[in-house]
Amino acid sequence: MSARFTAIYEKGEQFYICYCPEVPGANGQGETIDECRESLKEAIKLILQDRLEDALKGKPDDAILESVIVE
Repeated sequence: MSARFTAIYEKGEQFYICYCPEVPGANGQGETIDECRESLKEAIKLILQDRLEDALKGKPDDAILESVIVE
């Protein structure tokens, strides 16, 4: 899956912190912006995967499931 999200970075005393406004709860941190970015990417993947798995638990057997690409 490929998607584009916004990352907002802030410099703390020792670490960078970042968050993604499109995905509530997706936060990252790291000593460098690169580490912070990778941390945020992993958080976004985990949150979206969890939300999908949770949503699929209640899917009726006759529901249609497909991928939608947003550009």
